[in-house]
Amino acid sequence: MEIGQHISQRYNEELENIRTHVLKMGALVESQAENAVKALLERDGKLAKKVASSDYKINRMEVEIDDECTQVIARRQPAASDLRMVIAVIKVITDLERIGDEAEKIASYSIKLAKKPPLSGMHDTLSHLGTLVLGMLHDALDAFARMDTEKALEVIKRGFDINKEFNDLSRLLITYMMEDSHNIKQALRVIWCARSLERIGDHSRNICEYVVFLVKGKDIRHTDIGQFIEANLPDE
Repeated sequence: MEIGQHISQRYNEELENIRTHVLKMGALVESQAENAVKALLERDGKLAKKVASSDYKINRMEVEIDDECTQVIARRQPAASDLRMVIAVIKVITDLERIGDEAEKIASYSIKLAKKPPLSGMHDTLSHLGTLVLGMLHDALDAFARMDTEKALEVIKRGFDINKEFNDLSRLLITYMMEDSHNIKQALRVIWCARSLERIGDHSRNICEYVVFLVKGKDIRHTDIGQFIEANLPDE
């Protein structure tokens, strides 16, 4: 899908600028998430502090893009696919901002985790979950950039793997806490980091749902994704 062409060249530029700014925000959010996971796994307190103190950049971009969308709605009164794009963008930047919040939380917990000895066996498990989540976020942003509904649906399906990984890790950490009460504080921090990773996966899934809405004009939230994949989402 490409942004439709209009008689007003200025209108075309406004829509393209909004899309470009969302992609820039997505790149910044992805970088924040990657650095948060790196700080967690490498016990890098300095990097964690950098991530935790940089969230304001994402917040500022959300406000700026939201204002651009408001201006387009007020001046251009978009309809059909243009209106869907503006609505989708407003929703996408909300999820991107929340991903930034989760990255900030991971970084904040990582600062404290770096000061204590690591829990045995946690690195590989967290690394696997982090890899899955970051891959899901990257592909969700790529699906939005390309307006690729097939990729968006594939990413949505991967969300179930993230949920399973989080549940497995939670059970393992509960075992650690039951075996030794001294592990409780550290284990809880790891669980909170894992929960933030899971939520990043959830927000990535949301972005992909908005891609389907934008391209196909179909709202697939709270529906059986399998049915839509089977039907191959025919165009309007």
